[in-house]
Amino acid sequence: MPQAESKTGAAQQRKGVVRVALDVPLLALFDYTTDVPVQIGTRVIVPFGRRKMVGMVVAVPDAPAVPPDTLKSVDEVLDDTPALPPDWLRLASFAAQYYQRPLGEVIMPALPAALRKVSAYQGKRSAGGPVKRMDKRARPTKDSMPTGIQPPALNAEQAAAVQAIAKLSGHKTVLLHGITGSGKTEVYLHAAQATLRRGRQVLFMVPEINLTPQLEQSLRARLAVAGEPADLAVMHSGLSDGERLLAWMRIQRGEARVLLGTRLSIFAPLPDLGLIIVDEEHDTSYKQQDGLRYSARDLAVWRGRDCDVPVVLGSATPSLESWNHAERGHYLRFSLSRRATDVELPAVRLVDTRRLAMQQGFSPQLIDAVADRLARKQQSLIFINRRGYAPVLNCASCGWVSQCPRCTAYTVLHRSAGRRNSLQCHHCGYHAQVPRACPDCGDQDLKPMGRGTQRVEEYLAELFPEARIARIDADSTRLKGSAEALFAKVHAGEVDLLVGTQMVAKGHDFANLGLVGVLNADAMLFAHDFRAPERLFAQLMQVAGRAGRHVGGGEVIIQTDYPEQPVYQALVRHDYHGYARYGLEERKAVGLPPYAYQALLTAEARELKTAVEFLGRARELPGAHPDDYPSSPSVTLYDPVPLRVVRVANVERAQLLVESVDRRALQSFLTVWAGDLAHVARDHRVRYNLEVDPLEI
Repeated sequence: MPQAESKTGAAQQRKGVVRVALDVPLLALFDYTTDVPVQIGTRVIVPFGRRKMVGMVVAVPDAPAVPPDTLKSVDEVLDDTPALPPDWLRLASFAAQYYQRPLGEVIMPALPAALRKVSAYQGKRSAGGPVKRMDKRARPTKDSMPTGIQPPALNAEQAAAVQAIAKLSGHKTVLLHGITGSGKTEVYLHAAQATLRRGRQVLFMVPEINLTPQLEQSLRARLAVAGEPADLAVMHSGLSDGERLLAWMRIQRGEARVLLGTRLSIFAPLPDLGLIIVDEEHDTSYKQQDGLRYSARDLAVWRGRDCDVPVVLGSATPSLESWNHAERGHYLRFSLSRRATDVELPAVRLVDTRRLAMQQGFSPQLIDAVADRLARKQQSLIFINRRGYAPVLNCASCGWVSQCPRCTAYTVLHRSAGRRNSLQCHHCGYHAQVPRACPDCGDQDLKPMGRGTQRVEEYLAELFPEARIARIDADSTRLKGSAEALFAKVHAGEVDLLVGTQMVAKGHDFANLGLVGVLNADAMLFAHDFRAPERLFAQLMQVAGRAGRHVGGGEVIIQTDYPEQPVYQALVRHDYHGYARYGLEERKAVGLPPYAYQALLTAEARELKTAVEFLGRARELPGAHPDDYPSSPSVTLYDPVPLRVVRVANVERAQLLVESVDRRALQSFLTVWAGDLAHVARDHRVRYNLEVDPLEI
């Protein structure tokens, strides 16, 4: 793929031919003629087939790649925003090459929606384009500095990390490993302040939207220069198109010096970038799961190296890939081994449930512990990573279960206040009312099996009627601002019992939370995905870290049928080092990442047979065998297999794993192989996706 690199001087301003990237599923770039100078990195409106599209100029070639008389001309040059700089285009070009996507499918979706719509520039309502319309609105004013806020004193470990990061010159990736509550955020803030004092910009990344309000407040209060409030922009998928465009404009113009954002912020243009911070670097939310399936964390490391600026990766439970980099000396590592508040870590207790009389999934020990915390006026968190009322509805008479008609998955029972209960598929979105009787035998005694957050909430309300209970999951936080409002109630002490999914597991500093109870953790122990135990350990370590951060005497109760499992034993000891050593040894023994590199080809078709046949054909393409690479490390292609959930929305799915011990060998193979897949897919009428470095297999 051609490199999208800048040319200087006359070449950059030359009239004639421009090479344009468009958001189309083709690996090609497209040449057009122009009668006016066009700078690389500028957006243009061009004809493409029978429609017009917004694209970006990525090169100004000396001659077109096709006969000159076949070229169409550029309709309009969009100069309402500055041209995107060479470093931004290099990032997009690298992402396209590494993740095997057309350059246009990287560049255009990375822009705010308004900047890639022809209708925003042409037509009666265009009025000069979205940027000029936005500029006519009132510019955002600086928030006043909160008064009386004094940063906490750093302990010795925090101070050492801050000083070491401040001394870095040029690029270096730093892994900041700190136990939960150890004050990693304080290290981030000091590093960011030092960067701002040098007149540079800071990119501060978090994995999820619900983590931004608390951090935004801290950043606005602390990241001030010479007594003036920090110029902060926020960017995440929950913003309106106008809000995202405004944040983009302020960052690109240098008006905002700090960008706080989720994974999409990695593609923001920062002309004075001086530091990248990736909080909770292990979190799978940094991996995009559709379109360009990029890892924002990995792109952050690449961007830091390309721009020659430091990158700080922080986590209480680093990914095994990052930990391995640190062990091998590729990353600097600093450890924060004690809590910043000098409060002891919570005691983790395993409750063996194999011989216990359980009540709605609760052991007597957990019930007693909740009652004790209520008596002590402390909050408790019940963690269950399953929303809804129950995972499935069942008929005891004939064995009928609530199966999704469009997926090989069960529909989940959801209870609605004031409305009839419903069955929902969490894979395809199918929605139906609960039948009044079994569809197969007519028995009216249908019963829920298992439990989700709604059922846990209901049981706790029956058990502790005087307690104030809140539930935080994807259902209770659908409305904009609802998650922030619920968390505010918890922080204000207006909640005694909190029931939540992974949304509550990370980043939140609950001042009065004394107990964390974990339900149904065993489900991830024996999952097909080899990364499931690592995710389970990280999830439980993170949620355990919510307990006792300020009140002391915190306790974590994990109910399990398998207390002897290494994951749980390491949790009891708060021993990330031990778990990482065990996990890496296990991975090395069987040749799994980070000791191998992978790509996953997934196919979708109306019939599973068609998807499998396509994958089989792809496996036989030229270059798909070790014999084709006699002088380089081999690339292994495994047999096609169906996905665990085979059918979603009436589409059957299968996958083929590609693996090599050498990243360059894998990339070389994928570059050739990907070019042939489109032809095979057309023959079999399948949709496919090639994902590099997949997180779920």
